Amino acid sequence: MKFSSKSRELSIDEANAFGEELDALRKETIASLGKKDADYIYAVRNFVRYSEIAGRSSLMLGWLPPFWLAGTALLGVSKIVENMELGHNVIHGQYDWMNDPTLRGSTYEWDHPCPSENWRHTHNFMHHTYTNVRGMDHDIGYGALRLFPEQKWEPRFALNPLVAAFLAVTFEWTLSLQPLELEKLISKEKSFSQVREEFAIIAAKMRKQLVKDYAFFPLLAGPMFLPVITGNAVANVIRNLWTFGIIFCGHFTEDVETFPIEILDNESRGQWYLRQLHGSGNLKGGKAFHLMSGNLSHQIEHHMFPDIPGARYAEMSVKVREICQRYGQHYNTGRFTKQFSQVVGRIFKYALPFGKKVESVVSNVSPISTIGKKLSNSVIEKNAA
Repeated sequence: MKFSSKSRELSIDEANAFGEELDALRKETIASLGKKDADYIYAVRNFVRYSEIAGRSSLMLGWLPPFWLAGTALLGVSKIVENMELGHNVIHGQYDWMNDPTLRGSTYEWDHPCPSENWRHTHNFMHHTYTNVRGMDHDIGYGALRLFPEQKWEPRFALNPLVAAFLAVTFEWTLSLQPLELEKLISKEKSFSQVREEFAIIAAKMRKQLVKDYAFFPLLAGPMFLPVITGNAVANVIRNLWTFGIIFCGHFTEDVETFPIEILDNESRGQWYLRQLHGSGNLKGGKAFHLMSGNLSHQIEHHMFPDIPGARYAEMSVKVREICQRYGQHYNTGRFTKQFSQVVGRIFKYALPFGKKVESVVSNVSPISTIGKKLSNSVIEKNAA
């Protein structure tokens, strides 16, 4: 089985052995989950709550230095950790084993304009089942960017850099619109009436978030209305820029690959692990960096073990990397500056009409195709955690 030129081609038997070693690591980690992991996620939740209270309280003091800057920064950090280490990971069901109804993945609602119900479908199911499979995984460019040569070039992709900058600043809002697949309006695959109907649940969640940050707390502040509303806006932009950077580094660095839909046909567990490995990129950093990234700095491990608590990825990554080395598989990792520079390079490079022409394109990702429908049940049975 061949992936990038940086990795050795594996036979079917080798791929199966590769998968068995990773399955063994998964089982070992699950067996060791306990009080330490529960205490950790409760501590994270408390941090989110108290940092939000501290941030919003500081903003109530107005422009007085250093309260506005401190309040904005604290609120931004609180939003980042809530979305990435708490919300994202809980929605994946990483803490379902605790049997705490407040941390149940199927019902948790996070502090984000994207309804958790939508996220569980577009992210937990579609992205993690069909990771980087062209025509199936809408996260490849989000229907807005061309980031791989296999994507068919269209004139709109000439605006890649501007669109990427817009996405970075507004990431929480634009990500919430992902389920609408608005690019299909351009291709006439969807009508405005369809989009309007699908937008109803998103609009309800967006209104809730807008009222919270741009009406309730600013009005509660009375004469400090302006410092509070601007602080909230800047905190949201801080969260958006950071989230954009982490997510794009995990999915769109130079060594990340995409795959044809045929790869799903008779895909074994070991081959599924290989697809996760070669469709991901990690980031090096310390404990605080990993916390702030929701441990998505270990994107390889997250794609391999999406329902294992993210706080375990650092220790698992040591073993994963060792397994990859023994099987001659490239383990894509680097500092944020290195990985993000590669992301920026992709954004500019594929704005130009260069690259391969293929039948299965990502720019207009359709719902599960006929072949995808045939494959989906077997893929889920073999690979669902």
